[in-house]
Amino acid sequence: MTTDVLRIENLSVEFPTERGWTQVVDDVSLRVPAGSAVGLVGESGSGKTVTSLAAMGLLPPRGSRVSGSIRIAGRETVGLSEREMSDIRGTDVSMVFQEPRRSLSPAFTVGDQIAEVVRRHEGASKKSSVARAIEMLDAVGIPDAARRSQAYPHEFSGGMCQRVMLAIAMVCRPKLLIADEPTTALDVTVQREMLRLMKDLQAEYDVSILFITHDLGVVAEMCDSVAVMYAGQIVESTRIDDLFDDPRHPYSEGLLAAIPDPRARGTRLSSIPGAVPAPWDWPETCRFQERCRHAVAGVCDAGPVGLERLAAGRAVRCVRDGELELRGLGA
Repeated sequence: MTTDVLRIENLSVEFPTERGWTQVVDDVSLRVPAGSAVGLVGESGSGKTVTSLAAMGLLPPRGSRVSGSIRIAGRETVGLSEREMSDIRGTDVSMVFQEPRRSLSPAFTVGDQIAEVVRRHEGASKKSSVARAIEMLDAVGIPDAARRSQAYPHEFSGGMCQRVMLAIAMVCRPKLLIADEPTTALDVTVQREMLRLMKDLQAEYDVSILFITHDLGVVAEMCDSVAVMYAGQIVESTRIDDLFDDPRHPYSEGLLAAIPDPRARGTRLSSIPGAVPAPWDWPETCRFQERCRHAVAGVCDAGPVGLERLAAGRAVRCVRDGELELRGLGA
């Protein structure tokens, strides 16, 4: 039986706003089985990053309310102290962020920043930790790793800084890697190199990945399964091939239709009208209905819509599921 490296159940997150405590993540359940890569997809404002920060225990304790369950490598982390969570970060779970330069300290060499992780979690000597840092820089494809370990972040390109972040994340061989839009700021060629590197590291270090992105093309290349998130809720979860061939939620259909098709030059790009509503404007009914071309008055706005569990581990949040014929990329 496959175990889950990450299991999130009924996660809800609230932040204080001018309107009082406002929910931004609503009853989210998500699992990442050992050895797999799972994509978490949705537009900006869907709640993807907040979900990942909750999993890492990085939300401000006095500026957020987190309820539900988050289990990493079998250990419940909701309610742990910051000291307890800091022991888990780097060993059981690590995270790579979208903008690596904001995560790297300009005051220390990249080698020192990697070595510090080894000393913190494994109690290694300075000599041993420096050697591990150089080894890890080499593993992520930094040329002349011994010399470059003495360089500072500003001496690296954006793509190389992201490789350094991967080295920091992977140096203590975590069981789970959370990647939050790690290729968004990179050009297409560097992005492809990064995705290939992450797949190689996944195989070599036997790490599971939660890959957060708005780019379904990246998900197709990286992931085994996917959860689609909209307005704080999971609206569909399934195997990656099923999503592309047979989407079951209109939002998933819209995201697939928005992928540019190089064969359709000269035609207008498809888009989903409107925008993700702010958390204080979430309706009590289907949250996608105002943007949905399949919405039916009296049906889609009749009440709250639950997440229906289907066969083969699939789930969808749509009252019209079963009667709609949605178009995937194969249509």
